[in-house]
Amino acid sequence: MKKWKPLFSKRVQQLQKRFGFVLFAAILAIVTYAATFTNIQPEKLDVSLFSVAPKDIYSPVTTEDEEATEAKVEEALSKVENQYTLKRDYAQNQVDTLSKLFQAIENERTAAKEAQEAAEDEASKKDNPDHQKEDKAEATAEEAVTVKDVKDQLSPDVYGEFSQETIKGLLDTTPEQLEIARDASITSVHRVMEQRIAVENLEERKEEVRREISYTSLPQALKQTVSDLAAGMIIPNYVYDPQETSKQRQEIRDDIEPVMIQMGQLIVKEGQLIDREIYRMLELVGVLDQSTNLLPFIGLALLTVLLAVLIVYYAKDLKDATRSVQVYQYIYLIIFSVVLLMMKIISFIQPENQDQLGLLVPVAAGTMLIKLLINNRMAVITSIALAFTGSLIFSGSVPGNFNYDLFLYYLASGLAGTLFLSKRNQRSQILQAGLIVAFINAVVVTALTFVGYDQVSDLLLGVGLAIISGVASSILTLGLLPFFEAGFGVLSTIKLIELSSPNHPLLRKILVETPGTYHHSVMVANLSEAACEAVGANGLLARVGSYYHDIGKTKRPHFFIENQMGMENPHNKIAPQLSKTIITAHATDGAEMLRSHKMPKEIVDIAAQHHGTTLLKYFYHQANEQADKEISEAEFRYIGPKAQTKEVAIIGICDSVEAAVRSLSKPNPNKIETIVRSIISDRLQDGQFDECDLTLKELDQVARSICETLKGIFHSRIEYPDMAKKKVK
Repeated sequence: MKKWKPLFSKRVQQLQKRFGFVLFAAILAIVTYAATFTNIQPEKLDVSLFSVAPKDIYSPVTTEDEEATEAKVEEALSKVENQYTLKRDYAQNQVDTLSKLFQAIENERTAAKEAQEAAEDEASKKDNPDHQKEDKAEATAEEAVTVKDVKDQLSPDVYGEFSQETIKGLLDTTPEQLEIARDASITSVHRVMEQRIAVENLEERKEEVRREISYTSLPQALKQTVSDLAAGMIIPNYVYDPQETSKQRQEIRDDIEPVMIQMGQLIVKEGQLIDREIYRMLELVGVLDQSTNLLPFIGLALLTVLLAVLIVYYAKDLKDATRSVQVYQYIYLIIFSVVLLMMKIISFIQPENQDQLGLLVPVAAGTMLIKLLINNRMAVITSIALAFTGSLIFSGSVPGNFNYDLFLYYLASGLAGTLFLSKRNQRSQILQAGLIVAFINAVVVTALTFVGYDQVSDLLLGVGLAIISGVASSILTLGLLPFFEAGFGVLSTIKLIELSSPNHPLLRKILVETPGTYHHSVMVANLSEAACEAVGANGLLARVGSYYHDIGKTKRPHFFIENQMGMENPHNKIAPQLSKTIITAHATDGAEMLRSHKMPKEIVDIAAQHHGTTLLKYFYHQANEQADKEISEAEFRYIGPKAQTKEVAIIGICDSVEAAVRSLSKPNPNKIETIVRSIISDRLQDGQFDECDLTLKELDQVARSICETLKGIFHSRIEYPDMAKKKVK
């Protein structure tokens, strides 16, 4: 099962890479098609949206403008208020409900009293009742009525209107008090409910009822009970009437006359801008009702797909060990889309009778950014793609017509930005490249003007716009480059040149604290740059990475021989294992220091990987001599990882070569070549190049380049006479 995992993983990566380029091509085609779609629509009476009417256009038919009619209806309906109805029967319903409550209480009291009297009559046959017994019997009959008895007398819907506390409060009254409460509450509820009560003034009406009840002669507790009872019976009687509201709306809708476009009605005057409303009316009356020809759209689709495939073909070789190819695809899509967006915006604001505004588009900014951030080949193919797209966007009044003048102008501008911007240029030289682009733009505009027999006034305007385009290209490049570097972690040539400045804080730290290491790093930089350029790798990256590759030695400078300067070697006093730990730590320490200073990932990787997993032979053999048993080599190796790129592998070779050659007392070409090839052979046999793509042929080229550089450094010198005399003495 484990044997299949690497194969499966590799297959997945291949599929991902293949479909990634397919998606890249699809997005490119869609963006290009969307930018040029409106410029190839077939002509319809020379009338298009946001164009100027070439003549007066009248309606050939009489038809209803349903959209305008509906808008008119909606406007009228928005002014119709909701309809409400006064429900006068609500007053009688509430009075009846309230009367039923009081009637139920009286009925229960009467029934209880009759039952009590019947019982007393039976008792009177044996005893003579007196007046006090009668009063006591009456009081007993009133107290015998309960809330449950009243509830049984009421229907559920009526009983649900009252709380048990309210009913109990009414039961705890004398007949005279109950009569007063009944008359006061029914009268007040009936009078108030006869008025218009809406939700908004409901509380106000309830307070009015409470105020009237408060004027009665009832006890205070009973007043509160009756007030709550009467106020609870007040409900809104002015309610929303959906039927009436719907009826009103329908009447309004029926009364509105439809908006008609009459035959012969003037829709648009000559020279008037055809906005969306006018364009809709032209479609409605059938002026634009023509069958759509799909052939131009199919042709544009084929061209955009072909262009996208061409770009992807040149992008398929993008390789970078520090970031995925998708990062470069994102960068390319953003730059390409931004330039197309600028073209589209300028085409929209371009006057109808002015076709020179397209010269203002800073096409060279796109190609210069792509060259700085990706490579030269992608910049060249982008010049062609932008020239093709721009010639369609600025096709003029004839849809689908290529503007060949702008095609040549954009092509020349893009290629000039690519060719005259060296990847080794400083930021200040980007402005120089922009000036060259401006000059070439002006020359191209002048040539095209002369060929087309245009007026001199057109020439002056065109040259001015061309110069502005060139200068704007350099300004945009300078302005956008830091955003791409920071957003995508791209290490551009400009950034590398900035990092190579001796005034950089880390380089100053190396120079001040470890001068021997600084000199060693400069020597490694010279060797690695020449070797990288010999095999087509990034020589500038190798040089800058060499400057920082031993930054970790600044933590313990005196444990490295180039910084000891005649002092006793501290490794003589410590165990080989501790020496190994100190020496190997400079790679990880350096990587951490570079990360803490927000250095680019490429520089950090060089510091971490330049020793790979090589063996510290000196301390390994020393430890074996001191130990009773043989020690494993793994304990005396750097932790790695191994070199992932050509630049890191070459820097590792040059690092070892420089240290070895410096130890020679009398270096000569034969000794130098022997050491160089021995070091390369040892690293090759040790598997240090297994994870980078250096070939044997390239290793031979690296060896020859290093030997040539070292021969120039350690060339023989003549011995002056005075020096010879001193030696004789």
